[in-house]
Amino acid sequence: MAHAPGTYADSEGLRERAVALRRAGHSLRQIRDELKIYNNDILNRLVKGEPPPEWTRRPNAKDDLRDRARELRLQGWTYDQIQVELGCSKSSISLWVRDLPRPERRRTREEAAAIARRGWEAKSRLRDEERRRTKEAARTSIGDLSPRELFLLGVGLYWAEGSKDKPYQRRENVTFVNSDPGMIEVFLAWLDLLGVERSRLRYYVMIHENADVAGAERYWSDLVGADHSRFNKTTLKKHNPKTVRKNVGESYRGCLVVKVLKGADLYRRIEGSWYGIVESARQADQRNRT
Repeated sequence: MAHAPGTYADSEGLRERAVALRRAGHSLRQIRDELKIYNNDILNRLVKGEPPPEWTRRPNAKDDLRDRARELRLQGWTYDQIQVELGCSKSSISLWVRDLPRPERRRTREEAAAIARRGWEAKSRLRDEERRRTKEAARTSIGDLSPRELFLLGVGLYWAEGSKDKPYQRRENVTFVNSDPGMIEVFLAWLDLLGVERSRLRYYVMIHENADVAGAERYWSDLVGADHSRFNKTTLKKHNPKTVRKNVGESYRGCLVVKVLKGADLYRRIEGSWYGIVESARQADQRNRT
């Protein structure tokens, strides 16, 4: 049965005996059993100030890691290097070595920047390769276009990039403008599908006046396979010296305008087809919602 406080006649003598046992290398459990004191608070007060014997100390599993981390830090290792070497967290490393001086910088700022730049370039190459693979997979997945697919594609393409009739400005004509050669090629293939003769087509180039005008005219002429007699006069855009243009260099060729002569009936068919696409998409959306 545990003793209650104040039941000991000779508390000083009891403390002396407890201290003597502690200094003799006894553990708290051994002192408890020897003195028959089963109240932990009293037992701890009796040996207060006396360190436990070495054999009772539990070994700390991290002591060896801590010593090794300090050793590596003194050798100039960084937190990242120590973490990889020892497999412990940075927070633990910081706690263990925070009293040690920081290692001297082994690289100049220029060298560190060069290393970072090489890492960025390597990541950039990986991203570029991933983009290329994604685009290539998407390209090959298209396969051959059916006449219906090309027809619907062409209607949408024209309605996005072609001229349109307005209630306040009647102009039922077919005029398509774009700077992307692929868009021009798809539009011409679509006109071929609709039976529009190439002889009904007229072209002209729109380009900034300080660009390579002659080179752009040759490029578009070769792309559409038409001689200069089918090209109207090139429209030159005046250069604004206050504007910093981004569309410069050899790849800049302006825009090509493709106009279909006697195209009023074709325009009406395009507009009607577009509204049919919108209506069909709306009905499909309603079915998906219900």
